[in-house]
Amino acid sequence: MIEAAFRGRLGGFMLDAAFAVPGQGITALFGPSGCGKTTVLRAIAGLLRMPEGRLRINGDIWQERRRFVPPHRRAVGYVFQEASLFPHLSVEANLRFGLRRSGTTRIGMEEVVDLLGIAPLFDRPSRMLSGGERQRVAIGRALLSQPGLLLMDEPLSALDRFSKDEILPYLERLHAALSIPVLYVSHDIAEVERLADTLVLMEQGRVRAAGPIPDLLADPALPLLHMPQPAVVIDGKVVRTDPGYGLSEIAVPGGVLVVAGGLGPVGEGRRVRIPANDVSLGRTPPRDTTILNALPARIEGADPAGHQMTVRLRLGSDGRGAALLARISRKSWDRLALAEGELVFARLKAVALSGSARVPALTRVD
Repeated sequence: MIEAAFRGRLGGFMLDAAFAVPGQGITALFGPSGCGKTTVLRAIAGLLRMPEGRLRINGDIWQERRRFVPPHRRAVGYVFQEASLFPHLSVEANLRFGLRRSGTTRIGMEEVVDLLGIAPLFDRPSRMLSGGERQRVAIGRALLSQPGLLLMDEPLSALDRFSKDEILPYLERLHAALSIPVLYVSHDIAEVERLADTLVLMEQGRVRAAGPIPDLLADPALPLLHMPQPAVVIDGKVVRTDPGYGLSEIAVPGGVLVVAGGLGPVGEGRRVRIPANDVSLGRTPPRDTTILNALPARIEGADPAGHQMTVRLRLGSDGRGAALLARISRKSWDRLALAEGELVFARLKAVALSGSARVPALTRVD
């Protein structure tokens, strides 16, 4: 468990943030620029000492009352927005610098190089790397310092879209392969949806909410649901592949989704992202349609915004499955006389897949 609470004024900015999140997986600190995300990360690293602070990492106390563990004694790997590699050293020398700083070797060079695909870059001077390559090397160096906690401060914000798409699969591989907890700062909801298990939502120096990302994305009390393009993420497992049609089936709480691609092996985990704008509703199962995914669901509620409704659902005829959102017109809502608690069939026009060996592109199945 990661338990953090920091309070104090920095110039004209007041931070009063507290949260408790699992000590494993990826936790995203998300919110608009200037809300205090990086300040919290620097306080966790010990680079900033807040007037009032409490920090416990998986049972180890790093800050509490008069106790303050200095930065060099905290088992932290820190990846900044800029890679900050030594320009006069090769990639291999930069990586070995991380090893020299550690007295133990829980994560080996070979493992890191394989996970991040760095082997072809070994002899290259770091100044000759692309932005995405530099960040991969910086992440590798941080991992080789043998951290008990990895801090990542908007590591993709300085990259162009091509470089982001290049590095995201490597971050997903790290997530799947390593047990080190990660605190990941971002103001890009697409990154958060793709990578995070847990979300800490920040606003103006405070924590608005903290919890599993599927729950917070569909929470009507939070602004995430009211974004122009809201979506949900659902974690499931591959249960069947159909090579003849190039399809796979993924079991999720409350149903089974048919998606494009051979996503085996069976039993492997996959994350599914479903945009609300790609979900339509009907009272009966669809017939004579190219859409393959039509799952029963119960309406939990609906939130009007102008001439549209964001409908909150739970998959399964009993309404106990995964959360789902549908963005429909108010006319459709009234024409079908929909109401809370009613059974409908959610027709999914498109899904996006992410996860271990994730497929980043939008995949239509119709």
